[in-house]
Amino acid sequence: MEIADSTQAIETLLEEGRRFQPSADFAAQANAQAGIYEEADRDVEAFWEKWARTLEWSKPFTKVLDWKEPFARWFYDGELNVSVNCLDRHVRADRGNRIAYYYEGEQGDRQSITYKELLGEVCVFANGLRKLGLKRGDRVAIYMGMIPQLPVAMLACTRIGVVHSVIFGGFSPDSIVDRVNDARCVAVITADFARRRGGTVPLKHNVDVALAQTPSVKHCIVAKRVGDPIEMKPGRDLWWEDVVRGQSATCEPESMNAEDLLYLLYTSGTTAKPKGIKHTTGGYLVYAAMTHKLVFDLKDDTDVYWCSADIGWVTGHSYIVYGPLANCATSVIYEGTPDYPDKDRLWEIIERYKVTILYTAPTAIRTFMKWGAQYPQAHDLSSLRLLGTVGEPINPEAWIWYREHIGGGRTPVVDTWWQTETGGIMISPLPGITTLMPGSATYPIPGTYADVVNDKGESVPPGGGGYLVLTKPWPGMLRGIWGDDERYVETYWKRFPHKYFAGDGCRRDHDGNYWLMGRVDDVMNVSGHRISTTEVESALVGNPKVAEAAVCGKLDDITGQAIYAFVTLRGGQNGSEALANELREFVADKLGKFTRPKYITFTPELPKTRSGKIMRRLLRDVAEGRALGDVTTLADSAIVKDLEERAKTEIAQEE
Repeated sequence: MEIADSTQAIETLLEEGRRFQPSADFAAQANAQAGIYEEADRDVEAFWEKWARTLEWSKPFTKVLDWKEPFARWFYDGELNVSVNCLDRHVRADRGNRIAYYYEGEQGDRQSITYKELLGEVCVFANGLRKLGLKRGDRVAIYMGMIPQLPVAMLACTRIGVVHSVIFGGFSPDSIVDRVNDARCVAVITADFARRRGGTVPLKHNVDVALAQTPSVKHCIVAKRVGDPIEMKPGRDLWWEDVVRGQSATCEPESMNAEDLLYLLYTSGTTAKPKGIKHTTGGYLVYAAMTHKLVFDLKDDTDVYWCSADIGWVTGHSYIVYGPLANCATSVIYEGTPDYPDKDRLWEIIERYKVTILYTAPTAIRTFMKWGAQYPQAHDLSSLRLLGTVGEPINPEAWIWYREHIGGGRTPVVDTWWQTETGGIMISPLPGITTLMPGSATYPIPGTYADVVNDKGESVPPGGGGYLVLTKPWPGMLRGIWGDDERYVETYWKRFPHKYFAGDGCRRDHDGNYWLMGRVDDVMNVSGHRISTTEVESALVGNPKVAEAAVCGKLDDITGQAIYAFVTLRGGQNGSEALANELREFVADKLGKFTRPKYITFTPELPKTRSGKIMRRLLRDVAEGRALGDVTTLADSAIVKDLEERAKTEIAQEE
């Protein structure tokens, strides 16, 4: 990653004065109470030991932390099994009839799965995997849509000590090849198809293309989701139903060391090769369970919780599967998109299941804004008591819209910052005790420690900006990069000695609140001013005519970089030179004249992955007139082609 050498702080920060105190009723019953930060600060290892003791250990640990920078071992002489902690212990506690998942398929097919039923399905499939010869330490790739078999497959792997590597179902065959070969997976678990917007995604076909280049794979297990004909290769391919046929609904779990590898999850880096992030068994589960319980204020006997992410990303691992199940939560899994068959699908689901907690992405919220408040207003959302955001910084106006139109003006909104590498939420309000601020993730959670530093690694005083770093180990942290310890050290620990470099820019206000500014390579340098893309986007979206905006830098002979904005307007608005100039002045009023976008392209849609993230790399390609990079992960690749044409008639600022 290229990092600017300038010691100049990130200069732009919207003035955001709105504050929301926890209501007295919410605070009185909150899981997090005053004193929790002080408790962690007094003895952080004792703090994490207490949380670890809430899990079930087949061999209790006596050691909490072994820290040989930058490698950590947590609870390293203890043994446990993840599936036992997510399922068996709840069933033994007479909670087996509690709903683990409400499953909603895109076509309206529905299923309620209890903890007892989920345990049985996990054991049956785990026994089937064992019969095929899979054993402790083997790696298995999982490439599926959002169907119940996905968490079943993950938990079955954990039951027998097999390491899973979930590959997002929107990835291309080449991406499957890279991940399977790097981990030397011995099996792939997939489905015939996935359903999407009334059509199908050919998962098995994609796997077939990939497996022509993956010599380590011996088995391909296929769940039947759609039922249309597919090719099955004899001797390699097996139907899920054949793997589980005749298997027992009880399965002896492996007793895993706390530091045994639980899963690999690949994430993009500054090179073409994805990084296999390693998460281990004990520390990760402790961290996922703790953060899920405190940040979302989970009441396991009354809440219906919905994280709308895809399980193929870390958000789904930690906050659809492992955190919620460890806490005996009732969750929703939804296969489809928010706009199929109409733009009220999410609100219809919330009304049907009386969802109390919703966790979604700012990109989705801005899309809901663009569609209009009439869609949520058509449904009863009064069951909601807490809202959360994840994936990128949220601009204050989207935060306010989310609280007002989805939360009825009464729910807390927890804006969370974390990464694939951290395993769980690192910076977030605790809703019972934190004063909420639109656009700020507020403070590091208890037991975690962060700082904002300049180019020399020196802590920046309150009111300044710089690079976000983490200063102490935490249980959910990655244990390295699969097969590449040197890359792990180089990427995360070399830039600032004794500090984990998160790769994000951040400001910290005079009250100590953290304001995340996006990736440091999304910071533009215009005439010597370092300007965050997030801040310009926030200013643009603050205009009532704008539904969504994405900003990048474009090379400029005079200023080094010029600001290029891609803008989606709200319904009824049309792009024009006059409106472009109006938006420039609007941004100038918010942030200063030097932040006015030089280029503005109006577009009905922005290029996004199927998980809803804006592909900013492609926007930079469009802005610079370069050949487009890989577009296989886009939800609709036609959008970026349309953008290329629109960019030819970009509305440039008059000099």
